[in-house]
Amino acid sequence: MIKSREEVTALILTQKAMLGLQWKEVAREVGLSKEWVTAACLGQMAMSKTQAETVGGLFKLSDEAVAWLQITPYKGSLPTAVPTDPLIYRWYELINVYGTTLKELIHEEFGDGIMSAIDFSMDIQRESNPNGDRVNVVMSGKFLPYKTY
Repeated sequence: MIKSREEVTALILTQKAMLGLQWKEVAREVGLSKEWVTAACLGQMAMSKTQAETVGGLFKLSDEAVAWLQITPYKGSLPTAVPTDPLIYRWYELINVYGTTLKELIHEEFGDGIMSAIDFSMDIQRESNPNGDRVNVVMSGKFLPYKTY
């Protein structure tokens, strides 16, 4: 019996390694971006029945695991307040250094509000560079102004 969504994530990661799958292959089968599908497989998004069944087939998951993929998750996957994984820590560092700049420039351009992580898209690509390849991340979120009432 599966007791948590984290157990399903662990099963998926084990099967991904055992089967030699890549996230872009899984995304192609699901028919959505590799960024969203990866987030969903890691437990941060709820899948539709069709999406969950597709993922379940690819990773050879039980019906019980497929059902868990369709449950709205508790979002937030970091095990500690300050991340210790070096790659994730660099994103934390980026927000610590540039967070106030992002906030200031977004407010200057759009007014008082937030960038949605719900109405959101992300694209991660490798960018060739003679000085060493670069990670190109494009994030696009709908601006949601604060309302007065």
